[in-house]
Amino acid sequence: MLTVKLPQIFRVHQVPRIFWEDGIMSGYRHPKSSALDCVLSSFQMTNETINIWTHFLPTWYFVWRLLVLSSSLDFCREPYHWPLLIYLLLVCLYPFASSCAHTFSTMSARARHFCYFCDYGALSLYSLGCAFAYGAYAMPDRWVGGVLHRYFVPAAAFNSFVCTGLSCYSRFPELEHPRLSKVLRTAAFVYPFLYDNIPLFYRVSGGVGSWRRDRDGGFIFWGGGGMPAHLSHRQLLFCRCDEAMAGYCYHLLFALLTGFLFASHLPERLAPGRFDYIGHSHQLFHVCAVLGTHFQLEAVLRDAGSRRTWLRGRLPGPAGPGTFGTAGLALLGNAAIIGAFTAALPRAPGGSQVGAPEPGRR
Repeated sequence: MLTVKLPQIFRVHQVPRIFWEDGIMSGYRHPKSSALDCVLSSFQMTNETINIWTHFLPTWYFVWRLLVLSSSLDFCREPYHWPLLIYLLLVCLYPFASSCAHTFSTMSARARHFCYFCDYGALSLYSLGCAFAYGAYAMPDRWVGGVLHRYFVPAAAFNSFVCTGLSCYSRFPELEHPRLSKVLRTAAFVYPFLYDNIPLFYRVSGGVGSWRRDRDGGFIFWGGGGMPAHLSHRQLLFCRCDEAMAGYCYHLLFALLTGFLFASHLPERLAPGRFDYIGHSHQLFHVCAVLGTHFQLEAVLRDAGSRRTWLRGRLPGPAGPGTFGTAGLALLGNAAIIGAFTAALPRAPGGSQVGAPEPGRR
């Protein structure tokens, strides 16, 4: 009978410091695992197993959404949908890159750094994908065609370089200055998030518009993120809350939860060792990130559908150089940044500490 021997797992002091996670005391994999061991470990309970699956399974959900949409939307010949296509592709990329990073990060200290460099790069590109979607479909009415709208995506592409560079650099002082490393990494992702969501903050804060009575005794919604809509008193009860904005609000809520979990390391910081396998902050972080992306996707689709006629009457269709060209240059630029930091890895702390586990230490 064919049997598969699963890799051994270790406690925190049996692996080099570069592999330690705050509040996680057990469930560590061998710091020099083979690629096969890394894959097999995703089928046993370690402190990374749920991290792997909470992003691997959503990858295929987003791929499925892309395939379903591609059957109803003409991504090839309809320029209006090109920003949506780029956004969807990058939505599929970031959870897959994260899942791979968590799977193969214990092959060596160098591999760990490289895996997370790629993870950071994918997150940076996802932030650019958000800017593509918001710039194309979610801009407040009064901003459409303005200066911010024209330069929104190019600035987001530049931000992706800053995000990748700063987050990759944050791994170098990780051992000697862990707090500095955490601050740099957090800032690297908060900055593009705040920039990308400027249109949403405006719409959520009330800049989206106001309700006014018309001469027939009904209501008209004026200004903001969608086309004006005449509503009767009864319709107002059901339509006062814009569906797209509800999705964006859920997205922002889960984004805030994601940031809080990333920065706080709760609950494992309060009870080290109790949440090693199930329930630690990074698992919850993954779940919140995916849920936030789901609501964001639904809101973007509603905006893209409901505002299509209005937007196409006021803006020229997206051009290839401005969409695929910008996305391609951002991809190449982020790859170059990752390559540069990878080349500098021999000087990274932790590389000389990698060795066999020490079973006698506790």
